[in-house]
Amino acid sequence: MEWETVIGLEIHVQLATRSKIFSGASTAFGASPNTQACAIDLAMPGTLPVANEEAFRFAVMFGLAMNAEIGKRSVFERKNYFYPDLPKGYQTTQLAEPIVGSGVIEIELGNGERKSIRLHHAHLEEDAGKSLHEDYHGMSGIDLNRAGTPLIEIVSEPDMRSAEEAVAYLKKIHSIITYLGISDGEMSQGSMRCDANVSVRLKGDETLGTRCEIKNINSFKFVEKAIKVEAERQIDLIEDGGKVVQETRLYDSEKNETRSMRSKEVANDYRYFPCPDLLPVILDDDYIEQIRQSLPELPDAKRDRFVSEYQLSSYDAAVLTADRATADFYETVAKTSGEPKLAANWVMVDLAAHLNKSEQTLADCKVSAEHLAGLISRIKDGTISGKIAKQVFEAMTEGEGSADQIIDKRGLQQVSDTGALEKMVDEVIANNQSQVDNYKAADEKKRPKMLGFFVGQIMKASKGQANPQAVNEILLKKLDEQ
Repeated sequence: MEWETVIGLEIHVQLATRSKIFSGASTAFGASPNTQACAIDLAMPGTLPVANEEAFRFAVMFGLAMNAEIGKRSVFERKNYFYPDLPKGYQTTQLAEPIVGSGVIEIELGNGERKSIRLHHAHLEEDAGKSLHEDYHGMSGIDLNRAGTPLIEIVSEPDMRSAEEAVAYLKKIHSIITYLGISDGEMSQGSMRCDANVSVRLKGDETLGTRCEIKNINSFKFVEKAIKVEAERQIDLIEDGGKVVQETRLYDSEKNETRSMRSKEVANDYRYFPCPDLLPVILDDDYIEQIRQSLPELPDAKRDRFVSEYQLSSYDAAVLTADRATADFYETVAKTSGEPKLAANWVMVDLAAHLNKSEQTLADCKVSAEHLAGLISRIKDGTISGKIAKQVFEAMTEGEGSADQIIDKRGLQQVSDTGALEKMVDEVIANNQSQVDNYKAADEKKRPKMLGFFVGQIMKASKGQANPQAVNEILLKKLDEQ
């Protein structure tokens, strides 16, 4: 039997407002536990929430970026449930009239194909607190700093058919929210979290299978693993004669398995009620148009511009525009150096390898865009060779300064002086007469490969600083004279 996986994602994005969605308490990350939860966040008697306008503006920005419908009237409800990190006993959220309606997003797949994923809606709500288990033996601690932080929950239609598609969709959402600047998207800090709804069905069957929701997955890698292992669990269960039960599950990354948490609730279980403390929010056309005009260049548009303006391949442009920080870094390097294709190679290969190895982000990296552009300029004008450039780049990652400073300090300037190069060539030829004889006796097809031996000896003698092009010209002339 051939099975098909059906996936829908619910993505929770913490909005980068300075204060919470219904209070003036700070949303800064990393504060001591329970120092940023005020009386409004805790729903103390006599307190009243006040909606944060910036949270609405950010939500509208997202909706416009998704070409989605904008809810000109949005209403808040109370979602009632008990959990220790929910101090009010309910969550203020949107159900019937969310701020963002249906839309479509296009994702790029590994084989170069593109696929459209439908957005069901996105709504504003407040975040809950956080339960802490590691430092409490037999107990849990509660940190309510996060309670009341504004979230936008992005709900897709079940249009994804593989874990890879789900990750591509999640990365595209991440790219859009960080380009917009409405969230830092730091999954490790909880700024972006994902719930995956997974079901399986026989290929060709149009009926959806029973879905299970995997809660709070906090990395792209774990999203892919969790979906794959859950799909395999469901398939094995059905093929063994069992039945999938609708439930909420937790992904255990250490054991690479999902575990049952609780039976899956439906909307009725939460007893949604209209929130009596918050009036409907009405957005007029002028407000929405003003936000539309303020939108930055988005990933797809930037990718297309990089292809046309810098003559990059579609693949390279897609990689470089996947996140805003990389795109901005690359564009600075390309414009400053005047070498867009060489800049793309250095950013995608050498810089990316360094960041991966050192587990750094561009914000942490000691190589600035201006410094990398300076390095490329020195390759371009022949001051250093490509090989020496690798040494200079390594020194730059250690914080030794600009390319010019490192080249001067270490004496790495490329040797292009004809007299000095001729002397090195003469010495290599004199010390390797048998190789010279073999070269002279070889036919024209074999000579280019044999020439590499002499070039290698000269580069070794010059400690890699000889100008390779000049060396080749002098060497060919000298060997012909033998």
